[in-house]
Amino acid sequence: MKAKILLLITFFTLIACKREQKKSPSESVSISNLVQYDEKNDALHLKSGNFTYDLKKNQIPFKKIILLNASMAGYISELGAENLIIGVSSPEYIYSDKIQNLIKEGKIQNVGSDQKYDVEKIISLKPDAIFTNYIASFDNAYQLLKNNGIQVIFLDEYMEQKPLEKTAYLKLFGKLFGKDKEAETKYVEIEKNYNELKQLALKAQSKPIVLANEMYGDIWYLPGGKTSVANFISDANAEYILKNNTDEKALTMSFEEVFAKSNTVQYWVNAGNHTSKKEMLSLNPFYGKLNVFNKGKIYGVIGKERQKANDFFESGIVRADLVLKDYIKIFHPELLPDYQLTYMKELQ
Repeated sequence: MKAKILLLITFFTLIACKREQKKSPSESVSISNLVQYDEKNDALHLKSGNFTYDLKKNQIPFKKIILLNASMAGYISELGAENLIIGVSSPEYIYSDKIQNLIKEGKIQNVGSDQKYDVEKIISLKPDAIFTNYIASFDNAYQLLKNNGIQVIFLDEYMEQKPLEKTAYLKLFGKLFGKDKEAETKYVEIEKNYNELKQLALKAQSKPIVLANEMYGDIWYLPGGKTSVANFISDANAEYILKNNTDEKALTMSFEEVFAKSNTVQYWVNAGNHTSKKEMLSLNPFYGKLNVFNKGKIYGVIGKERQKANDFFESGIVRADLVLKDYIKIFHPELLPDYQLTYMKELQ
């Protein structure tokens, strides 16, 4: 009798386990406040800003994609998924050697520019999906593509202001390309590096004051105090001149306003893609009035630049750890004595 009772208990336990497996909870992943996705009912539900997508299991992983923004190429390259790309717009802005070689071989087609997309060519390529930042002026083109059964996915990673949240888009691309494990491994590695570098920066004996960006015409566009640039500077244990500001966008200031705040600035970073201080001065003589121009150090984002392509805006979007490492090397060189800058370069 006891044996029968035990068999019955075992039987019902197995049935209960099987039932539990069928009810497997949906996997919900939050990339940031802007982007989240979850899997349930044999579909992937994606929310990106104001847009939502329901992708059926037979739609993913995507096998043929088109990129309409060079910045997204960084995620594709990090996952080693360049062979999925069949088209790009404005290829001259893409830095990746592998993608450029695929373009030369005719395996990746040029589908226009950020001024005008070649919609007919895009339709003829029959991509599984197109990835792009949302630009309202292209609404008609987007609608035409959708009417032809093409999935257009809007991802505005440039709006993310926390460095590791930009990196976390790797997880989404991994999910869409069937490279979940690779994406998670890459993300964890970058996150670990970033947090270790952040702790290293705290060992510095000084906390220099920093100015960022440059003037365009009569306006200086300074990153707000909660932008990614400001977050990088803070995590590198330096003091940004607008550290108390709470904006997540650039602020417009006159030269006089910046001049009034910059007397004690020691470092000037993200000073465009100029090759020398002389070049900067020829474009804007006012720079010569700044103490940091004459006595401090100035760094441009020209460490990995080739003609119109700049890897800072490609792999640098993903590799938050390397960008932070550059800033730490600039502000606290004694902490990374053997490291050579990746994306930045000092202007002479």
